[in-house]
Amino acid sequence: MPAARDSLLDAAYTALARRPWSAVRMVDVAAAAGVSRQTLYNEFGSKDGLARALVRREADGYLAGVERALAAHTDPRDRLTATAEWMASAARDNALVRAMLTGSWSERLPAPALAGVPSSSAVPAQRRADGPLPSPGDFVRMVRDRAVAALSGPGAAPSDTAELTLACELVVRLAVSCVAAPPGEGGMATLVRGALHRQPA
Repeated sequence: MPAARDSLLDAAYTALARRPWSAVRMVDVAAAAGVSRQTLYNEFGSKDGLARALVRREADGYLAGVERALAAHTDPRDRLTATAEWMASAARDNALVRAMLTGSWSERLPAPALAGVPSSSAVPAQRRADGPLPSPGDFVRMVRDRAVAALSGPGAAPSDTAELTLACELVVRLAVSCVAAPPGEGGMATLVRGALHRQPA
């Protein structure tokens, strides 16, 4: 029931913006989505299952935004700058993304365990959500690897790929640090270009 699932996740996200996760009630999420509470439990199994699915969806949306940022330009430095800017803006605008990137889960948020949980769900999307969730280090690696794949040319020498990997990881870690301490004048672009000075990106 993909449409109901999306509506329920939207309703849970909206509820979380208004109150702490501990105060979000399953019956209210179901009502806001226009489905029965039984439908919600059939889809997610429990409130923890709903939390895991919500975190998984936000993680997927964040990574899709990374892909869009990398595809938006042709110049490698512009691609990395756009990616860093996306990372910082996504974290600024979405408390779940910020928590996933930093590992700092406030008491307002659901904080599902990163390890997978046993799943007997008949819903494939929920079985995926019940699997392991990415850690902050996983996100660094995933974004770095996407950037390297987008920027490396065919037949690149291993030494070039190693230097590119280092440059991409530097930008990703810089962007994550800007989530906690936003950049000042000049913004992200100035920081990224300064960090990439003399790098082979």
